[in-house]
Amino acid sequence: MTDKNSLNDQLTHASEKLQKIKTQLSTIILGQGRVIDLTLTCLASGGHLILLGVPGLAKTKLVESIGTIMGVDTKRIQCTPDLMPADIIGSEILSEAADGKRSFSFVKGPIFAQLLMADEINRASPRTQSALLQAMQEHQVTIAGKTYDLPSPFYVLATQNPLEQEGTYPLPEAQLDRFMMEIQIDYPDLDAERNMVLATTTNAPQVLRAIASPQDLLDIQALVKDMPLPETVLDSIVTLVRNARPETSSQKIVKDYVIWAPGPRATQSLALAVRAHALVNDRQVPTNEDIRSLARPILRHRMSLNAHAMADGITIEHIVDHLIEEFC
Repeated sequence: MTDKNSLNDQLTHASEKLQKIKTQLSTIILGQGRVIDLTLTCLASGGHLILLGVPGLAKTKLVESIGTIMGVDTKRIQCTPDLMPADIIGSEILSEAADGKRSFSFVKGPIFAQLLMADEINRASPRTQSALLQAMQEHQVTIAGKTYDLPSPFYVLATQNPLEQEGTYPLPEAQLDRFMMEIQIDYPDLDAERNMVLATTTNAPQVLRAIASPQDLLDIQALVKDMPLPETVLDSIVTLVRNARPETSSQKIVKDYVIWAPGPRATQSLALAVRAHALVNDRQVPTNEDIRSLARPILRHRMSLNAHAMADGITIEHIVDHLIEEFC
């Protein structure tokens, strides 16, 4: 068991490392402090995430910058309707040796990376999207009956454009549930957009350097699991998620409008993420304030509403905010 003083020292060191990463990201991704905060929280928890926003909000730049700063092997897939599962996972090819003997060999696809960016993931067909399911949950892929381990750490950072619906395929619930968070990226404020224009339309260099390693990420993920989780915070998490389900909720708004609700994976995600969020914000003990910050990005993509909700002007955000007020 980890000694308490030793754990505190390790947490302090990890928090300092995360602050340095956050500071360097903020020099490249301007005006998106909360997005950076949530992204680092998700990565420190070992989770996958969806970045949702209109074009031009630096979603791709954020992923590329994280890959550079954290020193991880990064690969990118541009999702299109004709993308096949083999284009992501890889495939077996028939090769011939010098002696004339033929055999099949496995050629690895881009999924064999520590950080996989799936750009516009909702443009890939359901068949191709399903190729990510086993990888995201088990960090393995199976080809022709043989299982291959993926690199460690392994993250999927997917982007989605909410405006373009032609030629898109909504992600199935099973796959959405495997993403720890869905982070919505909004337009930057006036000052941030002004600074962004100056930074990107001049010859001033934007230099990024690796200040972390893949092992640092693995160590931080392990530390997050060692962090104490107060009973009051755990109770709030369990109560919040259970009340988001019509079957176990005491809230009329949930019973009337929710048809698909977060399962146990949401509870697990919140329990990990509140600790990581505290660490990212230079604290060693999570509070209910961390739950309030994370409830939307963790619960929103795990819920679906019926037609009555649309008719009454009720959104998922309304329901999550109501639950936060009631139970956090």
